[in-house]
Amino acid sequence: IPPSRWFNADESGFTTVHAPDGIIARKGRKQIGSITSGERGTLVTVCLAVSATGTSIPPYFVFPRVHFKEYFLNGAPLGSVGSANKSGWMSDKDFVLFMKHFIQNVRPSKENEVVLFFDNHSSHLSIEVLNLAKDNGVVMITFPPHCSHLLQPLDRSVFGPFKRYYNSYCSSWMKDHPGMLEIHVKQKNQLEASVLRTGFPHVWRHN
Repeated sequence: IPPSRWFNADESGFTTVHAPDGIIARKGRKQIGSITSGERGTLVTVCLAVSATGTSIPPYFVFPRVHFKEYFLNGAPLGSVGSANKSGWMSDKDFVLFMKHFIQNVRPSKENEVVLFFDNHSSHLSIEVLNLAKDNGVVMITFPPHCSHLLQPLDRSVFGPFKRYYNSYCSSWMKDHPGMLEIHVKQKNQLEASVLRTGFPHVWRHN
């Protein structure tokens, strides 16, 4: 199976309240002034799938709601889909829907298989997901426990850098707009092919 048919799927939670940046101060100072959000925020999970050659499918979102509404995806990339549950975290039922979304976009088959790398979280390994993969030519390979931060391409090349950018931008925005309740985060293209390809050598090196 060529690298163009190697995919990595991973999800990450994003909160509407950012994590404040660290502050450098004189030794011995116990209190440092900084503006942070007073809200607790809500968590939305984003699940992506990208190939070793830098292609990607539209994102899959999990919202913290009892029922999913189409307007939740207003402003999302074209082709995005989603679901909802009370926590906003990926569940086994949500991952089944993601797998169907993946198959619809990548169109694997038993004659033209793809490899899908992902972590071994229990929500990814339900019988329904495994049967979907088997019936549609998806060869599933899980990373060893506690190794995702070293091997997971999306964690290294997309989610990690994007979260640092997101928190840094939110901090700057709040400093420049004290008292404002709404934050508009500028879009930054983290899904360029050159960026996505940087994560996969860590997979090749260990296979």
